[in-house]
Amino acid sequence: MPTVPATVPTDQAALRTVVEAALDRFLARQRDRLADIDADLAPVAAALRDFVLNGGKRLRPAFAYWGHRGAGGAHSDQLVGAVASLELLQACALIHDDVMDASDTRRGEPAVHRRFAGLHAARDWTGDPDAFGTGAAILLGDLCLGWSAEMYDASGLPPAVLAAARREYDLMRTEVMAGQYLDLLAQADVRHSSRERAGKVARYKSAKYTVERPLLLGGRLAGATPDVLAAYSAYGLPLGEAFQLRDDVLGVFGDPSSTGKPAGDDLREGKRTYLVAAAYETATPTGRALLDARLGDRALTAAGVAELRSLIIDTGALSDTESRIATLTAAALDALTGAAIEPAAAEVLTRLAAAATNRAF
Repeated sequence: MPTVPATVPTDQAALRTVVEAALDRFLARQRDRLADIDADLAPVAAALRDFVLNGGKRLRPAFAYWGHRGAGGAHSDQLVGAVASLELLQACALIHDDVMDASDTRRGEPAVHRRFAGLHAARDWTGDPDAFGTGAAILLGDLCLGWSAEMYDASGLPPAVLAAARREYDLMRTEVMAGQYLDLLAQADVRHSSRERAGKVARYKSAKYTVERPLLLGGRLAGATPDVLAAYSAYGLPLGEAFQLRDDVLGVFGDPSSTGKPAGDDLREGKRTYLVAAAYETATPTGRALLDARLGDRALTAAGVAELRSLIIDTGALSDTESRIATLTAAALDALTGAAIEPAAAEVLTRLAAAATNRAF
């Protein structure tokens, strides 16, 4: 069980420890609540505890926490509880994302819908195991969404303080769902495949949701000034987009032992990312025909993945994406310079920018 440090967190590792301890306590209470309803809910509680606590970078709580500290707010257990609730929102998004993408794994383990399909098969229940797994995952994701608000509201911060930041929380939830839909639409309608469109998806699916809104939420919990909030947006939007672009590169070129997903999975899922859009826009007619034929092929072999990787490199799409990541990261760091942010928090935010874009957590 995670332990809580005796001192105030000064870096991401220490913060992760206290966030996970808060999540562990909350999930233990929810496990007991589910047990009071019916013993058959034990697999639900176990699956959610495993999913939430086993892995994850805790980026959203980190940006919210340091957004609070950067605006002059103090550390407290109540603050940790409020920002930790964002991990439950992230759990909802990931569980549902794996259903939509028909992903088999998450963080090197079976995705939640696969876990419950396996439970159905192992217990020889009637009906279709896959349909059961999908239904269970949708419900577990919904449960995490509800629990995220419950944990936030029950954090112990004064109601007026929570209310001051609630608009950011609400916008965050709306924007990530909108971004997810636009991502889904881009896979279904190739007319939406462009760098401009992919950038918009990245902005709403990731940039605002991962960095900007958590920062603003933390800032508002501390009563941040308009100048500080403006600096957070100027830092958060480009950094969040750079974070998503790095994720897109890893989805094609990443090592499965690090990403927890099969190599080239984004290609099999037909993701119309900035990386893919850049390749499509600069490819020859033959290259575009190859993308049209192979992108979204669930049976794409390792050789097919290698062929598409070569095309992406040869079109300059990979170097273009890497250049954009560097440009966006520089813009984010520039926004911290001269901003009226507490120096210790600004230092952590600088380190987080490097970690988010290099995936070194």
